[in-house]
Amino acid sequence: MSRIGKLPVNLPKGVTVTISDTNVVSVKGPLGELRQAVDKDLKVEIEDNQITLTRPTESKNHKSLHGLYRALIANMVTGVSQGYKKELELVGVGYRAEAKGQQLEMSLGYSHDIILQLPVEVKIETKTERRSNPVITLTSIDKQLIGHVAAKIRSLRPPEPYKGKGIKFVGEQLRRKAGKSASV
Repeated sequence: MSRIGKLPVNLPKGVTVTISDTNVVSVKGPLGELRQAVDKDLKVEIEDNQITLTRPTESKNHKSLHGLYRALIANMVTGVSQGYKKELELVGVGYRAEAKGQQLEMSLGYSHDIILQLPVEVKIETKTERRSNPVITLTSIDKQLIGHVAAKIRSLRPPEPYKGKGIKFVGEQLRRKAGKSASV
């Protein structure tokens, strides 16, 4: 049995789940609503404020789908009840970020500014204080979408291993390399 798949998903107060005939799970909570189509072979049940998934056979495909869809449903429940937050830090001289509605305008040391249009499901906030690095804060109810957007922003200037300049997640530990050593 899949260790993740067999765990029930507990529903917090204010979260309602509906399952359609076509195996589409809809999760509605105080922060919004998310939908996920579940494989037709898996059976999704709601009882005693818990969601459980069962699989028909012990085949490798059913085992992998069992854990996957349980994790996706758990992420949706967490998203509509608490939400997700990612923080990125811009490390480098002259690096700056500014949010203008759903657009993120960044100066990352290139010859031009980079303007990124973000999806409406992702809320953006930038904070720039003197003597500290600019921080971009992303919030959303969709874990997959916020992770994708954060990875896209980070890919515009990934941190380099010598000085650590670039866009990194807050709290991320970078592998640093020693520079050239002078010959004696």
